Amino acid sequence: MEELFNLTYKEEVEELKEEDDFEALGDEKYLNHPDMEARLYWAFCRPNGSCEAQIQDSEPLVSIMAFNHSKLNAFKRFSLLHRDVVDKVDLRVKIKNRTRMLFRSLIDDDFKELNKVLQIVPVFLEVAVDQLKNGRKWNDIFADEIEASIFLNRAKEYVNEDFKEALFYKLKDISELTQDELKEHLTNLIEKKEKIDTLIKEHYKKEVEIYIEKSNLHLLQKMAIKKLVNELF
Repeated sequence: MEELFNLTYKEEVEELKEEDDFEALGDEKYLNHPDMEARLYWAFCRPNGSCEAQIQDSEPLVSIMAFNHSKLNAFKRFSLLHRDVVDKVDLRVKIKNRTRMLFRSLIDDDFKELNKVLQIVPVFLEVAVDQLKNGRKWNDIFADEIEASIFLNRAKEYVNEDFKEALFYKLKDISELTQDELKEHLTNLIEKKEKIDTLIKEHYKKEVEIYIEKSNLHLLQKMAIKKLVNELF
């Protein structure tokens, strides 16, 4: 970053900022500029964040700069990222902080986009696992059980008690559900049970047992819920 302030095109770009259509003019002048330094600096300066063409740049350093300064979603950024950045450790480290932030957001979601990203850049699996276990939780979106199962299978070499605890935390909390809501949730799980990992089904079984133990439900109602749980297996 310090080197950016000594680039040839800094003053030129600063002068262009006075124009009303600064971004459009910059795109026209620098997106396909023959000098890599010009494209690099424009990837840093573009007002609305780097665009797809910049992340796709043939020069890895430009791709890195654009990746870090883009506002595109994680899947799009990783899809466009220069292959050398993914394959080479010395380049990959230059997107480490942004990658960590992106995977924090992916983990906070329902895991659908997380799995899509990991399918195209599996080298970042360890980052995803680290963010699952150690990243801060920002929202209350629950992981889809099928997508969680896909992620669990992909990360099976990392599965330990800490991993399971963090993964289960991302699943729906049934403790505050009404009896009807619990039945509906279990019914939905049963419909897709063939695609749900056994660890996740066992987790729900334990949670239901705790739910029943703490509830004031009639014996027949408890038996009906237990029957639903058993249908998961």
